[in-house]
Amino acid sequence: MPKIESYKQGTPSWIDYGAPDQESAKVFYSALFGWSYEENPMDMAGDGNIQFYSMGKKGDSYTGAIYTQNSEEADMGIPPHWKVYLTVDDIEASTAKASELGGNLLAGPFDVFEAGRMSVIMDTSGAVIHLWQAVNHIGAGVKDEHGAMVWAELLTTDQDAATEFYSKLLGVDLDDSMPSPDGGKYIVFMTGKDEGVAGCMTMPQHLQDMNIPSHWDVYFQVDDLDAIVELAASKGGDVKVAPMHIPSVGRIAYVMDPQGAGFGLITPDPM
Repeated sequence: MPKIESYKQGTPSWIDYGAPDQESAKVFYSALFGWSYEENPMDMAGDGNIQFYSMGKKGDSYTGAIYTQNSEEADMGIPPHWKVYLTVDDIEASTAKASELGGNLLAGPFDVFEAGRMSVIMDTSGAVIHLWQAVNHIGAGVKDEHGAMVWAELLTTDQDAATEFYSKLLGVDLDDSMPSPDGGKYIVFMTGKDEGVAGCMTMPQHLQDMNIPSHWDVYFQVDDLDAIVELAASKGGDVKVAPMHIPSVGRIAYVMDPQGAGFGLITPDPM
């Protein structure tokens, strides 16, 4: 597919992952998806302690990044997880609007070097989302192919509140015509006609019973789902949802990596 040059407002455009063991995480995802890495030094605390933001690549296109989980997250008991970034046209306006709509501002807006500006928001259902206004880094340069992000999904304990929040914040339309695996309502965020960019579903009850909060998940596209699931398991991954077929979507699975970060896999149905 051609390299992506820009994203519409409301589109998941970037993902990154703070791993307790950064090097092991890089090896795991490289084995699954064939990523190479571009190492970018960063001194986030300004104390001269240089760490690296390892940007995954397929060819010359960025896919996502892996870094060492910060101590504040670890001390708070926040588990390792992939973070999802949504593109916005005006970070200042979107951040202010998120607060007006009842969201909780956790950080920002602030500059990320010359790459762009971001803020971190907790939405009205309790899920954390990153807002991104690009400057020199638009986000992933490749999507919808093997080893790249294909979908992002919000699992929420309050679907009505969450979809109202994002619809008003981002100006996305809502489409509930897609079937949900559990028979419930599945809502797709639309940035235009036939341009579904993310989904939202009520968190399954067994996850709510485990006190798992509302959160965003990322899905990666793979050419052969069963082979990648088998490979992930052989590398220490834990298959939480075995390969299954969803009509009009494809074969999907859900895996926890060896450090506990979850992600979905999809092999889409032929068009």
